[in-house]
Amino acid sequence: MTSEIRLAFAHPSERSEAMADEPRDRISLRDHIREVEIGAFQAERGTTQRICFNIVVEVRLPDGLDDDVDRIMSYDTITEAIDRELSSERLNLLETLAERVAEDILIDPRAARVFVRIEKLDRGPGALGVEIVRDRDMVSLVEPEDEVQPLVAYLGNDICVSDDLGGVLDRLEGQGLPLILCVGMGDTAAPKAAHPAAQRRIDLLAIEQNAWVLAGRDKRCVVVATRTELDWAMKNGQISVWAPSKIVLDATDGPDLSEMDAAALTDWFAQEFGAKGTISLGEGLHAPGTAMPVSALLAGDALPL
Repeated sequence: MTSEIRLAFAHPSERSEAMADEPRDRISLRDHIREVEIGAFQAERGTTQRICFNIVVEVRLPDGLDDDVDRIMSYDTITEAIDRELSSERLNLLETLAERVAEDILIDPRAARVFVRIEKLDRGPGALGVEIVRDRDMVSLVEPEDEVQPLVAYLGNDICVSDDLGGVLDRLEGQGLPLILCVGMGDTAAPKAAHPAAQRRIDLLAIEQNAWVLAGRDKRCVVVATRTELDWAMKNGQISVWAPSKIVLDATDGPDLSEMDAAALTDWFAQEFGAKGTISLGEGLHAPGTAMPVSALLAGDALPL
């Protein structure tokens, strides 16, 4: 067996030593197993599977340790990076998870290069996995930006089809906050399914259909489905209409709704995005946030934020 083939299946610590071009210390995490919901196939949704992490971090040598724990890179840096990335959202690909864990670790200025191997232990006759190597020059290490706090507005169906819609959006847009609109299902009843998971998807799609109806009535509104799209929209003055399926289904700690309650879903979403305020507009709503009469909004009354 050639050295290259042997190293391809060796532990990341051996690979890091073979690739070393300058003296570096290394810290490692071996055979760290977690139960995770991950995967692109439908059979991998709604269930957990074991994945195994093996990670080696090459660190920059400090000028003298003096047996001072504060001068070294802690092993907790590795496990906490894993915890953060697993809790942020449900992922389809091990490759994405490995990339995010590597970038998280490399935020620490003492980390020079990181080897990440992640394997699924329950999807085949052996371990199926991915291994990546990243150093500080290979990733874009961006300092966290100040948190953007949007205004979340839940619009009833009567507002979505009202001639007052343009005026409502003018007033909401005029608050000077990033604006995200949420809606419930349309007036047409959604189909019924025997299985709760199937019904949840049907209900979420019914909300998304209504979001598209709203967006079709005012060109300022854009239907968005992902955190990346929403982050961009909030920073660039775009009015977003939330299509909830992806964020809800990918959430690691999603809303616990026995039935699809759009108001409770909006409250959950507002908390997830750290909303500055949540208001509801429309007749007869089981309202999230603070309800406000449309007449008061159009008359120029201050929003109850």
